[in-house]
Amino acid sequence: MSENQSGAVFSVSASSVINAPPDHVWKILTDFKSYREWNPFVRAQNLVDSDRNPLPDDALTTGLFLNISEVHLPPTMGKPTLFQKAWAFERITEADAVNHRLAWEFWGPVPKWLLYAERWQILTAEGDGQTKYHTFEEFTGVLAHVVKLIQRKKLGKGFVAMAETLKARAEETYQRPA
Repeated sequence: MSENQSGAVFSVSASSVINAPPDHVWKILTDFKSYREWNPFVRAQNLVDSDRNPLPDDALTTGLFLNISEVHLPPTMGKPTLFQKAWAFERITEADAVNHRLAWEFWGPVPKWLLYAERWQILTAEGDGQTKYHTFEEFTGVLAHVVKLIQRKKLGKGFVAMAETLKARAEETYQRPA
């Protein structure tokens, strides 16, 4: 894991500081079925096996897959047009509930030299019950230049929107101990 590694054609990232502890934010981040309620960027994401059979979110582990069935570019809670949504199939490369780190790689019908992407989402305790959420994705391969030209700005807006709405969702739902 390295943001802006030398071989990346481009990367996108976003961060937010959330007034809730990492365990609470992690529960929201890994409750994929609830994304439609709060996430304007990734509207539908399901944990599946390699044959795309649905699995419960609590089965999250390295080596399983995510069927990201609706990504809104640009982010919106409304209904996008045909050219404002995308889909992806990703292989989970890290699912660490203890250290609050989640990563996946593009698992597509093209070889990695043609297009490869890896996304990380990391939660870090900041003290005073706060959490820093940091996410980034790096794109490599020949087709990454095309993705950069067509989607970079929209992806950046999507990452920022997800960071902001994750913060809002976590802060709205967190009950501080008395």
